[in-house]
Amino acid sequence: MTRHRIYTMSFASVYPHYVAKAEKKGRTKEEVDRIIAWLTGYDRDGLQTVMDAKTDFETFFAEAPALNPTRSMVKGVVCGVRVEDVEEPLMREIRILDKLVDELARGKAMDKILRTPERGAD
Repeated sequence: MTRHRIYTMSFASVYPHYVAKAEKKGRTKEEVDRIIAWLTGYDRDGLQTVMDAKTDFETFFAEAPALNPTRSMVKGVVCGVRVEDVEEPLMREIRILDKLVDELARGKAMDKILRTPERGAD
């Protein structure tokens, strides 16, 4: 099986593109960071360490402090690929991150992006 090039790319080389995509649509770097923290458990310092070390995507996800167990709720199409149909685990994680940033750029509310349960639905 051929390894995807994205696996060996540094997270730091792609991160500015996530931020630019969000900011282009009026969202913020802080919102992108919040999405990353929700998905991976990296706090601000941890994220900075990953970027300073030029950590590749494979290591970024392998060493994530706390992958969110509800990330499987992220469904839909990003870049023409249905996230829930991606079989390779690392590529699925990358596509989930892409999908979350895409939802942010499309103006979706943060509580919806982070799959926060609705309150008062009793």
